[in-house]
Order: sequence, then structure tokens, then C-alpha cells
Amino acid sequence: MIKRRFAVPVATLACFSAVALAGGFAAGGGAAWAEQDVPKLVDAARIIAADPSDWLAHGRTYDEQRFSPLAQIDRANVGQLGLAWFADLDTARGQEGTPLVIDGVIYITTAWSKAKAYDAASGRLLWEYDPKVPGEAAVKGCCDVVNRGLAAWGDKLYLGTFDGRLIALDRKTGKPAWSVVTVDQGQPYTITGAPRVVNGMVIIGNGGAEMGVRGYVTAYDATTGKQRWRFYTVPDRPGANTADYLKKAEATWHGEWWKLGGGGTVWDAMAYDPELDLLYIGVGNGSPWNQSYRSPGGGDNLYLSSIVAIRASTGQYVWHFQETPGETWDFTASQHIILADLTIAGRRRKVLMQAPKNGFFYVIDRQTGQFISGKNYVPVNWASGLDPVTGRPIENPEARYGQTGKPFIGMPGAAGAHSWHPMAFSPAAGLVYIPAQMAAYPYFPAKDWKPSHLGFNVGVDMAAGAMPADEKARAAAKAATTGALIAWDPVAQKERWRVPYPGPWNGGVLATGGGLVFQGTAASQFNAYSASDGQKLWSFPTQTGVVAAPITFSVRGEQYVAVLAGWGGIWPLATGVLAQKSGPVRNISRLLVFKLGGTAQLPAAPAWDKLPLDPPPATASAAVIARGAQLYGRYCTACHGDAAISGGVTPDLRHSGALGSPETWQMIVHDGALKDNGMVGWGKVMSPTDIDAIRHYVIARAHQDKALGSTD
Repeated sequence: MIKRRFAVPVATLACFSAVALAGGFAAGGGAAWAEQDVPKLVDAARIIAADPSDWLAHGRTYDEQRFSPLAQIDRANVGQLGLAWFADLDTARGQEGTPLVIDGVIYITTAWSKAKAYDAASGRLLWEYDPKVPGEAAVKGCCDVVNRGLAAWGDKLYLGTFDGRLIALDRKTGKPAWSVVTVDQGQPYTITGAPRVVNGMVIIGNGGAEMGVRGYVTAYDATTGKQRWRFYTVPDRPGANTADYLKKAEATWHGEWWKLGGGGTVWDAMAYDPELDLLYIGVGNGSPWNQSYRSPGGGDNLYLSSIVAIRASTGQYVWHFQETPGETWDFTASQHIILADLTIAGRRRKVLMQAPKNGFFYVIDRQTGQFISGKNYVPVNWASGLDPVTGRPIENPEARYGQTGKPFIGMPGAAGAHSWHPMAFSPAAGLVYIPAQMAAYPYFPAKDWKPSHLGFNVGVDMAAGAMPADEKARAAAKAATTGALIAWDPVAQKERWRVPYPGPWNGGVLATGGGLVFQGTAASQFNAYSASDGQKLWSFPTQTGVVAAPITFSVRGEQYVAVLAGWGGIWPLATGVLAQKSGPVRNISRLLVFKLGGTAQLPAAPAWDKLPLDPPPATASAAVIARGAQLYGRYCTACHGDAAISGGVTPDLRHSGALGSPETWQMIVHDGALKDNGMVGWGKVMSPTDIDAIRHYVIARAHQDKALGSTD
């Protein structure tokens, strides 16, 4: 539903409805191209020229700086920013997409891989496309049914779907032009990241390393959908690798890793240097996390947790830099990659910058892969620093929980010091703006671990570290878990300023020529800060957590700022009471668009009803509850929250009406009665007795929290 503060004749609305139902859209207000016009093509020259009125690529430009030179909105007048229009979305899950703006039309993706187009100035819906991802595909994802955006080339848009398809859409009508399946859909692969297009090739990665897959990226012809090349990030079984770079990697792995997948999925970050014809990909974590199961005997496990440079035209390996050798903490290098030219020690360098999960900020020569510098931007305890020559981490031996067999409370934890939320770089200020988080994680090695057909396969006991029903322990955990927007000087490797937040999982970042930095927060605010010193200059109450990154564009000389709002992702899903530190936060998914003098108003926020805990009687033995706790930790935590406490996106099972009915519980959890909503049946991996033990565990947890006087 679009809300805007102007009148539209009924006849106009009726005409538009007829066109929309036919699959096209009507012209409106001169902001978007007329129905009979042919869209202006998007090509390399246009992306490189980067007209600031548009936002043509995921990071606006190939270098992914997320900096716009637009300066109409600046530090002096940002206080006059108001809502121009908004659009309610039909997917109440995490919204992580970066919109594209092309010739006055804004294109977005939402949860469940849907795409929509709006007139960027008026907010009129032009078309929408639903690839109809099956609900049962949700179980294959680690971190919500999200989508991070589209790519554009020629007269088409390109969409990766959660169930592993790459679809070309006609930019004018939203109708599919071609579709290819990019993964083995019999395995737990997903796609949540935005494609990139380089010289007529659409490049797409995938996710699934938590579940047990082998990572790769693939390039497809933008016109036909034909595969051009595929690049694997971890080796296959010994003797099956023909490429030299994979043969080299073999020596760094041990055991039978290929039977467990190995991991290394490229689920998000990419950047491209057209002068060097180098595509830079960020490679993810190992599968399973626990290296003692994945690669007994250790080894660096190339190319996990690495940045790899590929010749974009051919898909050939050029160089790599591994940030976390022998990765065992879910320390992906899939975080945002930024390219820039910096003067370092009196010399102009072509560099690549990244603030990955492991807590160190890296500056790397993007021509050669040579390490230039690195320093931790948040507190870390898994390593004491980086070797100044090689950049290799100086590890804390106690951090390798799989080798010691002892738990390790890691900082940062599996959520990372910086997750997928895009950072930004301002060439004017010379600063990188990082959505950072300080959140530890208890790594308990799982004893006698075996992979499962469904759910997380990480080799860590996710039940052992569950939050106890103890107010002091919960308060201490909350106090130690924070977030910040950090302005980082990449040359000096030094923090220049920070804005502290009460909790993690705050939104991506935009920097502008008006001397501003925009960011949404988990606490339901959309803020503008001074790029030079971090002073808050403007704030808007969004009524829901904002995790996506903003963009800015102009139509007919007027500058706008847009952001997708909608609480979600792995932190709200999995961390339970910690996810509620900024809330609890309700998901209200919307596209918000602002301009100077905007006067649109959001409707009143719905009340957050804190229901009393009223569980059925607890009748199970301690042994049954303990068994249920173990199973819940492995199979249920990732979606329904640590210790059965929801973070506000999916149902809180402590309040479930099915708790008192073993039959209904079995229909849902064992048989999959709600699979179309994303709740699949778990009968393939758990018996009815196991599933009933989970019910008894949730009942016990509800009684514990009721005794604490908790309602959330």
C-alpha cells in the first residue's frame, strides 16, 4: 500500500490498475519513462560514469564505495528532511535489499525474493514480480529468507532467488525473460546476495555453508542465460581437481572434507576493477565450522575466509589473501569489499579494504594481493594481532576449541564484528564508516558430532551455550553486547569517531557529498550524522528495526534518500533475549523515501502486546527436558531463538497454542503442516519421541521465564 499526500483522480487509478494487471505500467508525473518509450540501456560506460541521479549498481559504482556526490541535502539543511512517500510490503521478514534507481524508477527486492518497481518521485507502484519460492525452502537458509538486491544490464534486471534460481526480468514490465537454476536444488543451497554484472556477464554466488555445501560463483551471459564460467572456492576430493589453484588448495586440507561440503560460499561481497579486469569475491566460512571435524589435522583450508581476485572475463584465478587461515569460528570474508586509491607512505596505492567478521580491518594491494596493513577495529580475543609483513593472525591457542576440546568464549563471535551490513567510504573525508558490533559467542565443541539431513551442520554444541534463566546472567550478557557506527581512517588504521548503540545488528551505511552519513538502527531509527565528527543531525522513527543500507538519488533536480525498513536476519531470529535489547522489535516492512520538506506521515505504530506466559503443566522428567534442550539447540535455535525466546520475527514457541496438544505439535513439527509458511516437517531427522521432547523443553523454558516474571 502506497501512502502519499496528494490526490489522484479515480479514472487515473482505474487506468493504472488495468495496465498493471496486464503486466506493464503507466507513465506518471514525468518521473519515469513513458509506457511507449524504450528504456535507456545500462552498460559498462554508464555504470563507470555513475551519474549521481541514478543508483545503477549494488554499491552504486563498481568500487562499491556507497558514496554519492549528491549534495543538495547537506549538514545545514538535513534537519528539514521529511518523508516523501512510503510503500508497505507484503513480506514480514528481514528486509536487507539495496534499491536500484534507473531513470526515475526505483527497483527493490524484498524477503522471499520478490521484486517491485515504483515511480521514484511519487511512489506509484509500476509492477511487481513474485518468483514463488516454495515455503519449505526456508529450512535451507541459515539467516532468514532475505534478498539483498538486483543487478541491471541492458534493458533487464537480474534477481537471485532464495531457492537458487537466477532470473532476468524485463526492466519495463517486470516479466521474466529467462531463468536458470544455478545450484543443485537437492542440496541446502540458497541465494540471498545481489548479482553483479560485468561486461555482459551476470555473476552470482550462493549460501549454505552452515548446512553443508561447496561454494562457488558462476558467470552467465546476460542476454541468454548461458553459463560462461564457474569458479569453485574449495577443492573437490583429491584427484578430482584440474585447475592449478584447486590443486594447490588440496595440500591445505585433511580428512574427507568433500563429504561435508567444505563451505566457502560466496554469499555476498563482490567488487570489480574495470581497468584491471579483476573481480574480487569474499569467501565464506568452513562447513562445518569446527575444523576438527571438517579437516582433522588442521591446515589453512584454502580458500576459506579469503578475498580472491578472479580475471572477470575468463573466470581464472589471479591471487588470494586469506584473512583467517583454518577458519573455525564462522569468520567469513563475505563482508563488504571497497576499492579505493589511497596515498600510503607517500605513494598512491590501488587498494582493497575490508572489515570482515574476524574483527581486523584490512588494507590490501588490489593489483597483487599484497598485505599493506591491518588492525583490529573492535576488541578481539581469538588473536593478539596480525603479522606486520604477511597479515597472518597471531592466534590465541585457546581459541581452537576443536583442538583443545574445551569451550571458548570468542570475541567477536559467530555474528561477527561486522556482518553483511554494507559499510561506506567517503573520499572527501577519507574515512570508512563501519556498522560494527561487539558480541561474543560460546563455542562449545560438539561431542561425537555427525551431519544431519536438515538444519545447521556446524560441529558446535548450540545447546550448551544457551542463555540461562537467570536475570543476572542475562543482564551481564546484554551489557556486554553492543554496537557502534565507527568512522575508521584506513591509512592510519585508527578510529576517528564512533556513535555507540545499545545493541548490534544496526543498518548499512551511505555517505554523501553533503558531508553526511546515513544509517538505520535496530532501535527503529533512521539517522543522519556529520561525516567529519559523527554528530547526529537528524533522526526519523521508523517503527521497526532497519538493517538494510540507504541510497540517494535525484529526480528532476530534487534529491531523495531511500531505505528499506524491516527487522530480520540471523540476529533477530537466533539470539533470543539479546535480540530484544533494542526492543522487542516488531517487523513492519516498508520502503521509506525522504526529501527536503517531505510531509508524508506513517500510520500509528501497532502496539507491541506483551502476552503473559501461560504454559501447560510441566510433566516431563529432567532427562526428557535435557534431551529436548539438545535437539532444540541444534534444530530450532536458528529460527525460533536461543533458549526458546523469539527475537520478534518468528513465533515465540513459549506462547504456542500447540504446546498443550501433543497431536497438534506433531502435525506441525513432525509432519510439516505449516511448510508453506516456512515451517517444514522434521520427521526425516527426528522421531516423534524426539519432537515431543522439544515440546517438553519449551514448556519447561516457559515456566522458568514465568517464574522470573518475564513476558518476552
